[in-house]
Amino acid sequence: MKKVITYGTFDLLHKGHIRLLKRAKALGDDLTVCVSSDEFNAEKGKRAYTSYEDRKYILEAIKYVDHVIPETTWDQKIRDVQENDIDIFVMGDDWKGKFDFLKDYCEVVYLPRTEGISTTKIKHDLGLTEEEDWQEKE
Repeated sequence: MKKVITYGTFDLLHKGHIRLLKRAKALGDDLTVCVSSDEFNAEKGKRAYTSYEDRKYILEAIKYVDHVIPETTWDQKIRDVQENDIDIFVMGDDWKGKFDFLKDYCEVVYLPRTEGISTTKIKHDLGLTEEEDWQEKE
């Protein structure tokens, strides 16, 4: 059995999130999604619109997702890979190169982002962020 893991906040779930999860699951047999906790987001200077518990609940209902666990620190990735016997670590290609240190523990795959959609763009379109913030992150 090939085990895959991915990480994210998964706030305001959209097509890009679903495509990432579908493609990650296609790489193996078992997909674990590690979701940033509200406390960890605060440490990162981010604030999700949807609570951790609600984001976890939504992700658990998606057919591609087998397990959902919390992300509480930047440093837990190696431990998560080892403790969950992960074969493949998956992230969007906007993070390309940032997790290459995990290649000592598993395969690292960066998948292309879905064009034209992001949580940041949705928040901007809804007036939930400043335009300057949106332009910096896109």
